[in-house]
Amino acid sequence: MSKITGFLEQPRVKEKSQPVDTRLKNYAEFVLPLANEAAQKQAVRCMDCGIPFCNNGCPVGNIIPDFNNLVYENDWLSAIETLHSTNNFPEFTGRICPAPCEAACTLNINDDPVGIKSIELAIIERAWQEGWVRPQPPQVKTGKTVAVIGSGPAGLAAAQQLARAGHAVTVFEKNDRVGGLLRYGIPDFKMEKHHIDRRVQQMEAEGVTFRTGVLVGTWDRKSTVTNLAKSAVTPDELRAEFDAVLLCGGAEQPRDLPVPGRELDGVHFAMEFLPGQNRVNAGDRLKKQLRADGKHVVVIGGGDTGSDCVGTSNRHGAVSVTQFEVMPQPPEHENKPLVWPYWPLKLRTSSSHEEGVTREFAIATKEFIGEGGKVTGVKTVRIELVDGHLKEIEGSEEIHPAELVLLAMGFVSPVGSVLDAFGIEKDTRGNALAGTEEEGGYVTNLPGVFAAGDMRRGQSLVVWAIREGRQAARALDQYLMGTSVLPR
Repeated sequence: MSKITGFLEQPRVKEKSQPVDTRLKNYAEFVLPLANEAAQKQAVRCMDCGIPFCNNGCPVGNIIPDFNNLVYENDWLSAIETLHSTNNFPEFTGRICPAPCEAACTLNINDDPVGIKSIELAIIERAWQEGWVRPQPPQVKTGKTVAVIGSGPAGLAAAQQLARAGHAVTVFEKNDRVGGLLRYGIPDFKMEKHHIDRRVQQMEAEGVTFRTGVLVGTWDRKSTVTNLAKSAVTPDELRAEFDAVLLCGGAEQPRDLPVPGRELDGVHFAMEFLPGQNRVNAGDRLKKQLRADGKHVVVIGGGDTGSDCVGTSNRHGAVSVTQFEVMPQPPEHENKPLVWPYWPLKLRTSSSHEEGVTREFAIATKEFIGEGGKVTGVKTVRIELVDGHLKEIEGSEEIHPAELVLLAMGFVSPVGSVLDAFGIEKDTRGNALAGTEEEGGYVTNLPGVFAAGDMRRGQSLVVWAIREGRQAARALDQYLMGTSVLPR
């Protein structure tokens, strides 16, 4: 334990952000990581609990009390070694993870939790600055070959683990750059993409081969999912060339809203909107970019993707941004004795919300209104929760002006055509059917074909994708070698 009375003496230290009027002028990150001294002051609040619930709250099982204590003792090298022992990419999670570990922090029962996420980010940023993040190529090659399909967090984590185990790993990505939804789903103002690029360089030095612009399987031409592939390979070709295949594609099939007027120009999925700006930021010249300049924008969906649409729309220069959420507004503060240490339902205000948005709760879309084939408004009705069911309130219909409507209601499954091309059995939600047991986990109905991340569990967090990628790598290593020294 760093200091017995630390949590009594030191208040929570939060990361600072650039002011709204400054950050809206560009797409760069605006949250400033904690300086070394500030991170040490934050780490002193950790109580090194007898039962560290934060470890259980973290999907990758970060050894949080240990790296907190190491930061307090100014042993940053040991801190990053401890952090990397469970998490391949703390610079990703330190920026975009919602931090379920902090919700589970014992101090959160009656005080502000330890700022675990900010300490994690401070550790990895110090490690990059000091040159401690180096390639770790294997000492012995196994002669086995593995194809990893998808270069999001699950695919990258699995590929790095498998390469370090000595296997020859090739990562296939349908788009033109590595990163999956990290690259084209997360706005740059939340995570700039050079963080992905330097990890790719590390992994290439460890022996991983990346093949971008390559589609695996077939593709539904009517799909709105971003697909920048210039060539394709079949599942049969992959299974003939590689000893094992791991499917790690993202849950990219968006949830639609089939109401009258859905066909109007100006009604789009969020992932028709967000990737374009990321591509422009990367230097691409698009023939046509979906933009919010000078428009009244309505975002349907109250989650993270909707928040990303809000932040991007404000940077475009939207006249107004309104966000709809079908569920009633949650309480500003959770009932901690009731829900701790689990993830609480409460009102969450993101940095994008702080930049300007009208948030509407308990509201449902009835119809998209338009003129000349273009959307001009959204007809809504207020709803209430009665006996566990949503019920419309009579006489509450209204029309909101909108020249751009973005559907951000989550994702229902991975792109089905890829799984169908392999002949993978699916669960009831359209995901690859595979378990997570320690022996024989993550394997599909096809021998030698595994699935992890969104491809197996559906839409989820980056930290869950990293966990599944690591565990699938161990399962695949056991399949190839009969045993594995990779951590689970």
